Amino acid sequence: MSGVIQFSTGNVGRHSLKTIIERPDLELVGVHASSAEKVGRDAAELCGLSEATGIVATDDIDALVKLGADCVVFTALGETRPIEVIEQMSKFLSAGTNVVGSSLVWLVAPAHAQDWIRDPLEQACKDGNSSLYINGVDPGFSADTLTHTALSLVTRARSVTVQEIFDYGNYDDAEFTGEGMGFNKGPDDDPPLLFQPGIVEFMWGGQVRRLAELMGLELDEMRQRTESWYTPETIKCTMMTIDPGRRAAVRFAVEGVVDGEPVITIEHVTRLTNAAGPDWVYPPDGLTGVHRVVVEGEPRIEINTHVSHPLLDSTDAACMSTAARVLNAIDWVCEAPAGLIAVEDIPPAELLLRVAW
Repeated sequence: MSGVIQFSTGNVGRHSLKTIIERPDLELVGVHASSAEKVGRDAAELCGLSEATGIVATDDIDALVKLGADCVVFTALGETRPIEVIEQMSKFLSAGTNVVGSSLVWLVAPAHAQDWIRDPLEQACKDGNSSLYINGVDPGFSADTLTHTALSLVTRARSVTVQEIFDYGNYDDAEFTGEGMGFNKGPDDDPPLLFQPGIVEFMWGGQVRRLAELMGLELDEMRQRTESWYTPETIKCTMMTIDPGRRAAVRFAVEGVVDGEPVITIEHVTRLTNAAGPDWVYPPDGLTGVHRVVVEGEPRIEINTHVSHPLLDSTDAACMSTAARVLNAIDWVCEAPAGLIAVEDIPPAELLLRVAW
Protein backbone atom coordinates (compact mmCIF):
# COMPACT_ATOMS: atom_id res chain seq x y z
CA MET A 1 0.00 0.00 0.00
CA SER A 2 1.34 3.40 -1.02
CA GLY A 3 1.27 6.34 1.40
CA VAL A 4 -0.04 9.34 -0.54
CA ILE A 5 -0.32 13.09 0.01
CA GLN A 6 -3.00 15.03 -1.88
CA PHE A 7 -1.77 18.51 -2.85
CA SER A 8 -4.82 20.77 -3.43
CA THR A 9 -8.54 20.09 -3.29
CA GLY A 10 -9.90 22.07 -6.25
CA ASN A 11 -11.68 20.95 -9.41
CA VAL A 12 -9.34 17.99 -9.96
CA GLY A 13 -7.97 17.56 -6.45
CA ARG A 14 -11.26 16.83 -4.72
CA HIS A 15 -11.87 13.89 -7.07
CA SER A 16 -8.33 12.68 -6.51
CA LEU A 17 -8.66 13.02 -2.74
CA LYS A 18 -11.93 11.07 -2.63
CA THR A 19 -10.38 8.24 -4.65
CA ILE A 20 -7.27 8.07 -2.47
CA ILE A 21 -9.45 7.75 0.63
CA GLU A 22 -11.65 5.05 -0.91
CA ARG A 23 -9.11 2.93 -2.83
CA PRO A 24 -7.80 -0.06 -0.86
CA ASP A 25 -4.29 0.12 -2.33
CA LEU A 26 -3.69 3.75 -1.33
CA GLU A 27 -3.31 5.28 2.13
CA LEU A 28 -3.92 8.99 2.60
CA VAL A 29 -1.23 10.38 4.90
CA GLY A 30 -1.53 14.12 4.26
CA VAL A 31 -3.49 16.88 2.53
CA HIS A 32 -2.33 20.31 1.43
CA ALA A 33 -4.70 23.26 1.17
CA SER A 34 -3.72 26.86 0.57
CA SER A 35 -6.90 28.66 1.60
CA ALA A 36 -7.60 29.51 5.23
CA GLU A 37 -11.14 28.16 4.95
CA LYS A 38 -9.83 24.66 4.14
CA VAL A 39 -6.82 24.45 6.48
CA GLY A 40 -7.67 22.42 9.59
CA ARG A 41 -10.63 20.61 8.05
CA ASP A 42 -10.78 16.84 7.74
CA ALA A 43 -9.91 15.42 4.32
CA ALA A 44 -13.29 13.70 4.05
CA GLU A 45 -15.13 16.97 4.45
CA LEU A 46 -13.09 18.52 1.62
CA CYS A 47 -14.21 15.90 -0.91
CA GLY A 48 -17.80 15.27 0.16
CA LEU A 49 -17.37 12.12 2.24
CA SER A 50 -19.15 11.74 5.57
CA GLU A 51 -16.79 9.51 7.55
CA ALA A 52 -13.84 11.44 8.99
CA THR A 53 -10.34 10.26 8.10
CA GLY A 54 -8.42 11.93 10.92
CA ILE A 55 -6.20 13.59 8.31
CA VAL A 56 -6.60 17.35 8.38
CA ALA A 57 -5.51 19.80 5.71
CA THR A 58 -2.43 21.93 6.26
CA ASP A 59 -0.58 24.66 4.40
CA ASP A 60 2.76 23.61 5.96
CA ILE A 61 4.66 22.09 3.03
CA ASP A 62 7.74 21.29 5.11
CA ALA A 63 5.62 19.24 7.51
CA LEU A 64 4.18 17.30 4.59
CA VAL A 65 7.65 16.66 3.17
CA LYS A 66 8.74 15.24 6.54
CA LEU A 67 5.98 12.61 6.34
CA GLY A 68 8.16 10.68 3.89
CA ALA A 69 5.20 9.65 1.77
CA ASP A 70 5.65 7.40 -1.23
CA CYS A 71 3.93 9.84 -3.55
CA VAL A 72 2.33 13.28 -3.80
CA VAL A 73 -0.64 13.83 -6.12
CA PHE A 74 -0.05 17.45 -7.20
CA THR A 75 -3.17 18.98 -8.76
CA ALA A 76 -2.80 22.60 -7.66
CA LEU A 77 -2.94 25.20 -10.41
CA GLY A 78 0.62 25.83 -11.51
CA GLU A 79 0.55 27.49 -14.90
CA THR A 80 0.13 30.99 -13.45
CA ARG A 81 2.91 30.49 -10.86
CA PRO A 82 5.36 27.99 -12.33
CA ILE A 83 8.45 29.05 -10.36
CA GLU A 84 6.65 28.55 -7.05
CA VAL A 85 5.28 25.16 -8.13
CA ILE A 86 8.68 23.97 -9.34
CA GLU A 87 10.06 24.83 -5.91
CA GLN A 88 7.20 23.02 -4.16
CA MET A 89 7.55 19.89 -6.27
CA SER A 90 11.33 19.96 -5.89
CA LYS A 91 11.04 19.85 -2.09
CA PHE A 92 9.19 16.56 -2.27
CA LEU A 93 11.32 15.09 -5.04
CA SER A 94 14.60 16.00 -3.33
CA ALA A 95 13.37 14.33 -0.15
CA GLY A 96 12.64 11.08 -2.00
CA THR A 97 8.88 11.45 -2.45
CA ASN A 98 7.64 10.77 -5.98
CA VAL A 99 5.21 13.20 -7.59
CA VAL A 100 2.37 12.59 -10.01
CA GLY A 101 0.09 15.40 -11.06
CA SER A 102 -1.80 17.51 -13.55
CA SER A 103 0.08 20.75 -12.87
CA LEU A 104 2.76 22.29 -15.10
CA VAL A 105 1.22 20.94 -18.30
CA TRP A 106 4.43 21.56 -20.27
CA LEU A 107 5.76 18.42 -18.57
CA VAL A 108 3.17 16.21 -20.29
CA ALA A 109 5.89 16.04 -22.96
CA PRO A 110 8.91 16.44 -20.64
CA ALA A 111 11.61 16.10 -23.28
CA HIS A 112 10.15 19.12 -25.07
CA ALA A 113 9.69 21.36 -22.01
CA GLN A 114 11.91 24.42 -21.75
CA ASP A 115 15.12 24.06 -19.76
CA TRP A 116 14.04 26.44 -16.97
CA ILE A 117 11.10 24.12 -16.24
CA ARG A 118 12.77 20.77 -16.76
CA ASP A 119 16.28 21.22 -15.35
CA PRO A 120 15.54 21.97 -11.67
CA LEU A 121 13.00 19.13 -11.49
CA GLU A 122 15.42 16.68 -13.10
CA GLN A 123 18.03 17.69 -10.53
CA ALA A 124 15.53 17.23 -7.68
CA CYS A 125 14.68 13.76 -8.98
CA LYS A 126 18.38 12.91 -9.09
CA ASP A 127 18.96 14.24 -5.56
CA GLY A 128 16.09 12.24 -4.08
CA ASN A 129 16.16 9.18 -6.37
CA SER A 130 12.54 9.99 -7.19
CA SER A 131 10.29 10.35 -10.23
CA LEU A 132 7.85 12.92 -11.61
CA TYR A 133 4.92 12.17 -13.95
CA ILE A 134 2.54 14.84 -15.28
CA ASN A 135 -0.52 14.05 -17.39
CA GLY A 136 -4.23 14.75 -17.73
CA VAL A 137 -7.02 14.71 -20.29
CA ASP A 138 -5.89 17.74 -22.33
CA PRO A 139 -2.98 18.35 -22.32
CA GLY A 140 -2.43 14.63 -21.96
CA PHE A 141 -4.72 11.80 -23.01
CA SER A 142 -6.23 13.33 -26.14
CA ALA A 143 -2.87 14.05 -27.80
CA ASP A 144 -1.03 11.01 -26.51
CA THR A 145 -2.94 7.82 -25.64
CA LEU A 146 -5.98 8.59 -27.79
CA THR A 147 -3.88 9.78 -30.70
CA HIS A 148 -1.46 6.85 -30.45
CA THR A 149 -4.45 4.50 -30.64
CA ALA A 150 -5.84 6.22 -33.73
CA LEU A 151 -2.47 6.21 -35.50
CA SER A 152 -2.02 2.51 -34.81
CA LEU A 153 -5.05 1.82 -37.03
CA VAL A 154 -3.72 3.35 -40.25
CA THR A 155 -1.25 2.13 -42.83
CA ARG A 156 -0.45 5.72 -43.74
CA ALA A 157 -1.24 9.05 -42.07
CA ARG A 158 -1.32 12.34 -43.96
CA SER A 159 -2.44 14.55 -41.06
CA VAL A 160 -3.54 14.34 -37.44
CA THR A 161 -6.02 16.69 -35.76
CA VAL A 162 -6.63 16.57 -32.02
CA GLN A 163 -9.60 18.56 -30.72
CA GLU A 164 -11.21 19.41 -27.41
CA ILE A 165 -14.75 20.59 -28.23
CA PHE A 166 -16.56 21.55 -25.03
CA ASP A 167 -19.29 23.69 -23.53
CA TYR A 168 -17.58 25.13 -20.44
CA GLY A 169 -20.65 26.98 -19.22
CA ASN A 170 -21.03 24.74 -16.16
CA TYR A 171 -17.30 24.69 -15.35
CA ASP A 172 -16.70 26.70 -12.18
CA ASP A 173 -13.35 28.28 -13.01
CA ALA A 174 -13.77 31.93 -13.92
CA GLU A 175 -10.48 32.82 -12.21
CA PHE A 176 -8.15 30.84 -14.51
CA THR A 177 -10.06 29.42 -17.48
CA GLY A 178 -12.45 32.36 -17.76
CA GLU A 179 -9.74 34.97 -17.40
CA GLY A 180 -7.19 33.10 -19.51
CA MET A 181 -9.61 32.73 -22.41
CA GLY A 182 -10.91 36.28 -22.03
CA PHE A 183 -14.57 35.47 -21.52
CA ASN A 184 -16.78 38.56 -21.02
CA LYS A 185 -14.12 40.74 -22.64
CA GLY A 186 -14.80 42.92 -25.66
CA PRO A 187 -12.97 43.02 -29.00
CA ASP A 188 -11.24 46.27 -28.02
CA ASP A 189 -9.94 44.95 -24.68
CA ASP A 190 -6.38 43.72 -24.31
CA PRO A 191 -6.00 40.16 -25.64
CA PRO A 192 -6.40 37.45 -23.00
CA LEU A 193 -3.45 35.30 -21.95
CA LEU A 194 -4.12 32.51 -24.44
CA PHE A 195 -4.35 34.95 -27.33
CA GLN A 196 -1.00 36.57 -26.70
CA PRO A 197 1.84 35.74 -29.12
CA GLY A 198 3.36 32.31 -28.55
CA ILE A 199 1.22 31.27 -25.58
CA VAL A 200 -0.83 28.54 -27.29
CA GLU A 201 2.37 27.10 -28.72
CA PHE A 202 4.01 27.34 -25.29
CA MET A 203 1.16 25.38 -23.68
CA TRP A 204 0.51 22.70 -26.32
CA GLY A 205 3.49 22.89 -28.67
CA GLY A 206 5.47 20.26 -26.77
CA GLN A 207 2.84 17.66 -27.54
CA VAL A 208 2.90 18.59 -31.25
CA ARG A 209 6.69 18.27 -31.34
CA ARG A 210 6.55 14.95 -29.47
CA LEU A 211 3.97 13.53 -31.90
CA ALA A 212 6.12 14.63 -34.82
CA GLU A 213 9.12 12.92 -33.26
CA LEU A 214 7.20 9.69 -32.61
CA MET A 215 5.89 9.73 -36.21
CA GLY A 216 9.32 10.40 -37.69
CA LEU A 217 8.30 13.81 -39.07
CA GLU A 218 10.57 16.84 -39.36
CA LEU A 219 8.46 19.96 -38.96
CA ASP A 220 9.30 23.09 -40.94
CA GLU A 221 7.65 25.41 -38.42
CA MET A 222 5.11 25.77 -35.62
CA ARG A 223 2.30 28.30 -35.74
CA GLN A 224 -0.71 29.21 -33.65
CA ARG A 225 -4.11 30.66 -34.53
CA THR A 226 -6.87 32.16 -32.39
CA GLU A 227 -10.46 33.25 -32.99
CA SER A 228 -13.25 34.74 -30.86
CA TRP A 229 -17.06 34.80 -30.98
CA TYR A 230 -18.95 37.63 -29.30
CA THR A 231 -22.50 37.14 -28.06
CA PRO A 232 -25.32 39.45 -29.22
CA GLU A 233 -27.25 38.82 -26.00
CA THR A 234 -26.66 38.15 -22.30
CA ILE A 235 -25.52 34.64 -21.34
CA LYS A 236 -25.85 33.43 -17.75
CA CYS A 237 -23.98 30.27 -16.75
CA THR A 238 -21.97 28.80 -13.88
CA MET A 239 -18.68 30.12 -15.23
CA MET A 240 -19.90 33.74 -15.29
CA THR A 241 -22.42 36.12 -16.86
CA ILE A 242 -21.49 37.30 -20.35
CA ASP A 243 -22.77 40.71 -21.41
CA PRO A 244 -23.85 41.49 -25.00
CA GLY A 245 -20.92 42.22 -27.28
CA ARG A 246 -18.52 40.22 -25.13
CA ARG A 247 -16.51 37.06 -25.80
CA ALA A 248 -18.52 33.87 -25.20
CA ALA A 249 -16.57 31.34 -27.28
CA VAL A 250 -12.95 30.86 -28.32
CA ARG A 251 -11.19 28.73 -30.87
CA PHE A 252 -7.43 28.30 -30.83
CA ALA A 253 -4.86 25.87 -32.14
CA VAL A 254 -1.18 25.11 -32.51
CA GLU A 255 -0.06 23.52 -35.76
CA GLY A 256 3.01 21.60 -36.85
CA VAL A 257 3.64 22.51 -40.48
CA VAL A 258 5.37 20.67 -43.35
CA ASP A 259 5.60 22.21 -46.83
CA GLY A 260 3.22 24.99 -45.83
CA GLU A 261 0.44 22.63 -44.64
CA PRO A 262 -0.50 21.64 -41.07
CA VAL A 263 0.19 17.95 -40.51
CA ILE A 264 -0.33 17.90 -36.73
CA THR A 265 -2.94 20.18 -35.16
CA ILE A 266 -4.07 20.50 -31.54
CA GLU A 267 -7.21 22.63 -31.40
CA HIS A 268 -9.67 23.76 -28.75
CA VAL A 269 -13.23 24.95 -29.38
CA THR A 270 -14.60 26.27 -26.10
CA ARG A 271 -18.10 27.69 -25.66
CA LEU A 272 -20.06 29.05 -22.70
CA THR A 273 -23.35 27.98 -24.25
CA ASN A 274 -24.32 25.63 -27.03
CA ALA A 275 -25.54 28.63 -29.04
CA ALA A 276 -22.09 30.25 -29.10
CA GLY A 277 -19.84 29.98 -32.14
CA PRO A 278 -22.61 28.47 -34.27
CA ASP A 279 -20.38 28.12 -37.35
CA TRP A 280 -17.70 26.17 -35.50
CA VAL A 281 -17.48 22.39 -35.13
CA TYR A 282 -19.75 20.74 -32.53
CA PRO A 283 -19.55 17.43 -30.68
CA PRO A 284 -21.55 14.65 -32.35
CA ASP A 285 -24.99 13.42 -31.24
CA GLY A 286 -25.82 16.46 -29.12
CA LEU A 287 -23.08 15.75 -26.58
CA THR A 288 -21.80 18.61 -24.41
CA GLY A 289 -18.16 17.86 -25.02
CA VAL A 290 -15.72 15.45 -26.63
CA HIS A 291 -12.04 14.88 -27.09
CA ARG A 292 -11.62 13.96 -30.73
CA VAL A 293 -8.81 12.65 -32.90
CA VAL A 294 -9.08 12.63 -36.69
CA VAL A 295 -6.39 10.96 -38.76
CA GLU A 296 -6.62 11.65 -42.47
CA GLY A 297 -4.99 8.67 -44.08
CA GLU A 298 -5.46 5.07 -45.12
CA PRO A 299 -8.06 4.54 -43.78
CA ARG A 300 -9.50 7.73 -42.26
CA ILE A 301 -9.90 7.35 -38.48
CA GLU A 302 -12.09 9.42 -36.19
CA ILE A 303 -12.40 8.70 -32.46
CA ASN A 304 -14.62 10.78 -30.16
CA THR A 305 -14.24 10.34 -26.40
CA HIS A 306 -17.08 11.55 -24.18
CA VAL A 307 -16.94 11.32 -20.38
CA SER A 308 -20.11 11.42 -18.33
CA HIS A 309 -21.38 10.80 -14.82
CA PRO A 310 -24.91 10.41 -13.42
CA LEU A 311 -24.43 13.27 -10.96
CA LEU A 312 -21.79 15.47 -12.58
CA ASP A 313 -21.54 17.79 -15.57
CA SER A 314 -19.26 16.49 -18.32
CA THR A 315 -16.60 19.10 -17.48
CA ASP A 316 -16.56 17.85 -13.89
CA ALA A 317 -16.42 14.27 -15.12
CA ALA A 318 -13.41 15.26 -17.22
CA CYS A 319 -11.75 16.55 -14.04
CA MET A 320 -12.35 13.12 -12.51
CA SER A 321 -10.67 11.53 -15.54
CA THR A 322 -7.78 13.97 -15.21
CA ALA A 323 -7.26 12.70 -11.67
CA ALA A 324 -7.44 9.10 -12.91
CA ARG A 325 -4.68 9.69 -15.44
CA VAL A 326 -2.16 10.18 -12.64
CA LEU A 327 -3.68 8.14 -9.80
CA ASN A 328 -3.56 4.98 -11.90
CA ALA A 329 0.17 5.47 -12.49
CA ILE A 330 1.21 5.83 -8.84
CA ASP A 331 2.48 2.27 -8.31
CA TRP A 332 4.50 2.26 -11.54
CA VAL A 333 5.96 5.72 -10.91
CA CYS A 334 7.01 4.77 -7.38
CA GLU A 335 9.00 1.82 -8.78
CA ALA A 336 10.39 3.66 -11.81
CA PRO A 337 13.99 4.84 -12.22
CA ALA A 338 14.59 8.41 -11.08
CA GLY A 339 13.67 11.18 -13.50
CA LEU A 340 10.90 12.77 -15.51
CA ILE A 341 8.41 10.29 -16.94
CA ALA A 342 6.37 10.55 -20.15
CA VAL A 343 3.27 8.49 -20.85
CA GLU A 344 5.08 6.46 -23.52
CA ASP A 345 7.52 5.29 -20.83
CA ILE A 346 4.73 3.46 -18.99
CA PRO A 347 3.50 0.09 -20.32
CA PRO A 348 -0.22 0.73 -21.00
CA ALA A 349 -1.33 -2.38 -19.10
CA GLU A 350 0.27 -0.99 -15.92
CA LEU A 351 -2.42 1.72 -15.81
CA LEU A 352 -5.20 -0.88 -15.60
CA LEU A 353 -4.05 -2.86 -12.59
CA ARG A 354 -5.80 -0.90 -9.81
CA VAL A 355 -9.00 0.39 -11.41
CA ALA A 356 -11.34 -2.48 -10.35
CA TRP A 357 -12.00 -2.31 -6.62
